[in-house]
Amino acid sequence: MPDVTQTDLKSGAADPAAAETAVALTEAKPEKARSLWGDAWQDLRRSWIFIVSAVLIVFLLTITFFPGLFTSVNPASGDLAKHFLQKPKLGNVFAPDWLGYDQQGRSVYARVVYGTRASVAVGFGTTLAVTLVGGLMGMIAGYFGGITDSVISRLTDVFFGIPFLLGTMVVLNSFQARTTWVVIGALSFFGWTQIARVMRGAVITTKQSDYVHAAKALGASTPRILFRHILPNTMAPVIVVATISLGIYIVAEATLSYLGLGLNGVSWGNDISDGGNQIRVAQHIMLYPSIMLIITVLSFIMLGEAVRNALDPKTR
Repeated sequence: MPDVTQTDLKSGAADPAAAETAVALTEAKPEKARSLWGDAWQDLRRSWIFIVSAVLIVFLLTITFFPGLFTSVNPASGDLAKHFLQKPKLGNVFAPDWLGYDQQGRSVYARVVYGTRASVAVGFGTTLAVTLVGGLMGMIAGYFGGITDSVISRLTDVFFGIPFLLGTMVVLNSFQARTTWVVIGALSFFGWTQIARVMRGAVITTKQSDYVHAAKALGASTPRILFRHILPNTMAPVIVVATISLGIYIVAEATLSYLGLGLNGVSWGNDISDGGNQIRVAQHIMLYPSIMLIITVLSFIMLGEAVRNALDPKTR
């Protein structure tokens, strides 16, 4: 293609096709390269799995923080003489008797609503705790290596060898008042190992990168290298594992409550356990908390799957 100058364009002396091409090249602007997180967000916006799971999670969080918007009934109070094992009245939506009453005359609907707060709080609290503890332990082990890596890795192996639910049951059995914080602490005590292993592997790979060597050569401090250069580039696999694990911790809390070692209060696991004793005559006591538990766990697993697909370079 012949060279086209600004003078040629103004005078019209150049070939018209060449002039149009030159103008297009002059006006074209290079597209800004997106980061990993930018590409991931573009993929997530087009994923129906992410959209459905996000809508369900927003709905569950709304119930968690604002249960009064859905019911004004106290889930712990009941009228045994009036509402003993009363069947659901599904046509009267959102009324106290919508999902029936349990063997103590308590509204199943109100208990399902307030049970969301307990399960979601335990799930989010445990996930946050294991991500902080496991991420820090894995980052230290992967970056420093040597004896530090050996000690942390062996400690991780010891905790990883203890059955998760069995160890948590032993710890919770020593507490009389099993509050939300106690359950979160017990689950976190045995649940940080998976995050630590994932973070360690990601840090070992990332610390070999040129930008980390350049930061060391420029005299950057160890905390700056860890939290400014390594941590942002190792969070993708940790976020995926943490998102999927959140649903697992909600199931663990329900399982412990079902066995009588979970929360002392309103919980889906407690209601499922109570409903098991009346399953022949009042299936609704167990049915509706079980449905909510399935929906909640499925939502977080779907979200984790969508995030994994968006952040995994092999799927691109």
